[in-house]
Amino acid sequence: MIVLCKACGTSYEKTDSHPQYCAICNDERQYVPATGQKWIDFSTLCASHTNKWQQHNGDLLSIRTVPDFAINQRAFILRTPEGNILWDCIATLDDATKMLIASLGGLKAIAISHPHYYTTMQDWAAEFNAPIYLHASDSEWVMRDSPWIRFWQGDTLELAQDVSVIRLGGHFSGGCVLHWARNEGLVLSGDIVQVTPGTHAVSFMWSYPNMLPLPAATVSDITHRLSTVKFKQLYGAFEGKDIKDNADEIVRRSGEKYIYCLR
Repeated sequence: MIVLCKACGTSYEKTDSHPQYCAICNDERQYVPATGQKWIDFSTLCASHTNKWQQHNGDLLSIRTVPDFAINQRAFILRTPEGNILWDCIATLDDATKMLIASLGGLKAIAISHPHYYTTMQDWAAEFNAPIYLHASDSEWVMRDSPWIRFWQGDTLELAQDVSVIRLGGHFSGGCVLHWARNEGLVLSGDIVQVTPGTHAVSFMWSYPNMLPLPAATVSDITHRLSTVKFKQLYGAFEGKDIKDNADEIVRRSGEKYIYCLR
């Protein structure tokens, strides 16, 4: 049986009893709620929750679980001529979601920004026969094995023509964003690059819930790497955190301000 941590959405194999603790939540980049660690069966979650879909353009859709669950991130489906790519993952994989994705042509690949969004990736991969691409630097945070997992190394992984995953580090050593080079360019950033509430800036953290910043040198490296690719739009991990224009300039200015504030 598969059980999920209700605080972060990470999935575990349940044997005789629930896990004693969630390794992801015990790390300082997440947290154990004051009420303690709580669990939910995967089947119960899929029966009590569903997924909300949003179309951002002709080739980009996002999916988010409702009602809110765990970290409450969204996942994206990028439609390419070579097949659909799932960026990041959400916990709920109900029958409606399976049917809708199948009707779009299934999934060619799954790629995930960092361990907080691994959740039920193993079940998505098995359902759609899609390999999961994870950066090898974060391999210790995989809590369930899967024959679909492919660890990659280095700084760039090409998933399809004009679609690549770029390792930026920061929040996690293997923290990645997805870059789509078509037209003016687009970045799906997870929360490796976090869009702020007004969507006029971005920020960077080692731990968001515990408000622990990244060193200036790390942020400088992140913004430098992003300066080498073309993008005008940036979509963050959470609903509404979309920068529709001048995203490259906003990332540059935000990085400079972050570094200035640490001096």
